[in-house]
Amino acid sequence: MSFATPTRRGFLIGSGALGLSSLWGTTALSAIDPNSFSGRVFHATHFGPFEAVVREGKIVSLAPMIELDQRPTEMLTTGILDRTYDKTRIDYPMVRKSYLEGWQSGDTKRELRGKEEWVKVDWDTALSLVAKAILDTIEAHGNEGIFSSSYGGWANAGSFRPNVMQGRFFNLIGGCSTTAGDWSAGAGQIIMPRIIGDMEVYSAQTAWEVIRDNTEVFLLVGADPIKNNRVEYTVADHGMYGPWEEIRDAGVKFISINPQRTASDEYLNAEWVKIIPNTDTALFLAMAYHVLEQGLDDKDYMAKYTVGADKWIAYVKGETDGEPKTPAWAAAITGMDEAKIKELAELLAKSKTEIAGSWAIQRAHHGEMIYWAIVNFAALTGKIGKPGEGVGFSWHYGNGGMPQGGNATPVGLSQGKNFVDMICPASRITEMLENPGTEFQYNGVTRTYPDVYMIYNAGNNFMSHQQDTNRLIKALAKVDHIVSQDIWWTAATRWADIVLPATSTLERDDISVGGTYSNDKIYAMKKVIEPMAEAKSDYEIFEALADKMGFWAKFTDSLEFIDHVKAAYAKSGAAATVPFEEFWEKGYARMPIPAEARKWVRHADYYADPEANPLHTATGKIEMFSQAIADLAIEDCPGMPMWLEPGEYLGNAQEGQLHVVSPHPWYRLHSQMDNSEGLRALYKVQGREPVRINSEDAAARGIVDGDVVELYNERGTILAGAVVSDDIMPGVMSIYEGCWPSLDSKGRDNSGLANFLTSTRPASGLTNATTANTVLASLKKCEDPEGPNMAYEKPAIIEDMEIAAIDDDALGLERVDAIFESIMADMSPEEHLFYERCTVCHAPREPSHYTQLQWQAVLPSMFERAGLDDVEQETVRNFLMARAADAPK
Repeated sequence: MSFATPTRRGFLIGSGALGLSSLWGTTALSAIDPNSFSGRVFHATHFGPFEAVVREGKIVSLAPMIELDQRPTEMLTTGILDRTYDKTRIDYPMVRKSYLEGWQSGDTKRELRGKEEWVKVDWDTALSLVAKAILDTIEAHGNEGIFSSSYGGWANAGSFRPNVMQGRFFNLIGGCSTTAGDWSAGAGQIIMPRIIGDMEVYSAQTAWEVIRDNTEVFLLVGADPIKNNRVEYTVADHGMYGPWEEIRDAGVKFISINPQRTASDEYLNAEWVKIIPNTDTALFLAMAYHVLEQGLDDKDYMAKYTVGADKWIAYVKGETDGEPKTPAWAAAITGMDEAKIKELAELLAKSKTEIAGSWAIQRAHHGEMIYWAIVNFAALTGKIGKPGEGVGFSWHYGNGGMPQGGNATPVGLSQGKNFVDMICPASRITEMLENPGTEFQYNGVTRTYPDVYMIYNAGNNFMSHQQDTNRLIKALAKVDHIVSQDIWWTAATRWADIVLPATSTLERDDISVGGTYSNDKIYAMKKVIEPMAEAKSDYEIFEALADKMGFWAKFTDSLEFIDHVKAAYAKSGAAATVPFEEFWEKGYARMPIPAEARKWVRHADYYADPEANPLHTATGKIEMFSQAIADLAIEDCPGMPMWLEPGEYLGNAQEGQLHVVSPHPWYRLHSQMDNSEGLRALYKVQGREPVRINSEDAAARGIVDGDVVELYNERGTILAGAVVSDDIMPGVMSIYEGCWPSLDSKGRDNSGLANFLTSTRPASGLTNATTANTVLASLKKCEDPEGPNMAYEKPAIIEDMEIAAIDDDALGLERVDAIFESIMADMSPEEHLFYERCTVCHAPREPSHYTQLQWQAVLPSMFERAGLDDVEQETVRNFLMARAADAPK
């Protein structure tokens, strides 16, 4: 095949070593103690940077880098070492027994996924079966028939994450159907650009010194920054923990609106105000009503900086629907005292107030409304853009509040152009599988679900985070092939057909950046140990698959991996002053933070001069009412923030039902670290996920602390360990999301995965985002738990099954020729810029996923992370404006 030259083998034979091989193998000492054992290697993760102490090829301990991370967590000191050597490691390529037996006939018994044994195979057999599945699917159903469930890049902190490698591989052969949006803030990232001109949820917050010196009241609405900032999308440095203490000790009053008392409430001495889950919108409407009644609204501010205030105020007063949104009205909905609502309204209006909204509150039915209501309340009282005041929706993430470095960060490999314009919102995979070809709305655009016959999943545990897991398991019966590429036997691997063992980042080289918003350090993620068993890095897996299918040179650019890492570093801000060799030897390079960043205020430019600095909304102003959204005529997402009763909440619960909330864990990053035995010993109850239950609710059901309990509804049943507490309000249960599931003989999850209880109901027709915190369930003591939780054991594996060699002629690999011939020759320069530099983080991965205004709102933060110069920025901006969802066709 002409396009396949040079081959990988031919290239390696002809090229010889490429320069830095001696550097690549170094284990430079970064420890300060000159007498320290020299077998240390620098590395960095979502949980922080560290030096691994290696003896005889094995990690014996991890040494936190105190000069880089002053608050290392147990996930770093215990979890990383635990999971590296845990028994749940996938040692070899595996194929589900019936799939292996029926790969030619097609009789693969899909109904046995998650139930039958796995067969150990060699890499060539596994890659052959994967290649055939890809080509069979494309030939029969087109590229849209392949769906990538890998998105977001949370698998590890490196620039060469599995989702990036997967995107590059598939886009070289025409692409595939992909996810749009994400689970973290799917509703917020769509609604916020339309009403305040910025994505907000992934945007920098006002510098913490400004808060310390100006703020009087800091309102946490479901936000828990002390817990959630323990991890980060890049490399956590826990830089905001000291500043939070300074803000607290400066006399700032913290108030926490939450159904449960949080770690942040304790840390910040916050006043805890209980509220029924999913009713925050009613609270903010009622506070707005009281502000208007007391004449505390800022009419001049609204006139200058907002549009649509009159329409929303008329609704708040009840002039449009006959229902004034009084504190008494809200008290009946929220469970709060009427007097407390009035007190809060006056305090927030009269004080220099910063409002921090969590991502959790928008993971709910009508989740868009609460974000909008917070913005409108802040605008009503004239807060947004002033020092120490306003709104922020990322205080709990990425150490929001740290000064922004504004530095360019390392770039990964170009993913190339995806020629398939078929998407599925991240939380709607089940609906996509059940309803191929059905129309749905996403971000105001009507689309159709792709018809999917193959799922490729790299570094993503979609089986743990997708809603209504039982329904998903049934929906997967439609799919012919499921390939999962991972390090451990997660849920996503247990329900697959072919499993490819990936290395952890400790077994390969990579590069990352410190601080989502500070961006002040570049980290070398050095290879610490050799790959475990037969595991390969994600790059090597896709490289081998490309080689099997004949386009190795296209995937690698005919370069060694080290050259890709060097190129990534060269694009960073550190490269101008620190040579790569020096950076790699030390393990990190610092980058400056401008002095002015310490005084930066969110939306200050707009407040200072709204004419010169308009927002990226339809009107250039804060849209308290949006005509554009109203014109979409989406029944469950009106043109202004209104109280819309959730499908499930305590206000419509059946007798005995409780509301279930599932916040981010303390000892995990979603499902990551659940296989750390040392961490589980710190918090699991009888080997199961703990569920916090109010003492009144527990007593009424005969439950005591430490009991195994059942949470159940019409969607499923989970077993969990009771933690009886008065730090959660009656009627509410709290169980962390993300644990690894294990079904018992009765179909109950014996581990405690909350998503067996959640519904697939979308937040609204505008965003189709998750509603994981809109859940009702019943509770009882479990009288018949079945043995230990088996989630952390390997599945049954057949290691000695005789397997016939696969004849390459049966694979039909020559079909790749036709695929390449059908792909456009070369992308334009602007396409190269966008797909290489701008699609490796949270920004949408296709131009058509966002409108022109939404792109304008996202571009400033996207450009900062991508490290584009002025000319490159203008090139990408023009490219996106011409291809946005609402661009003229």
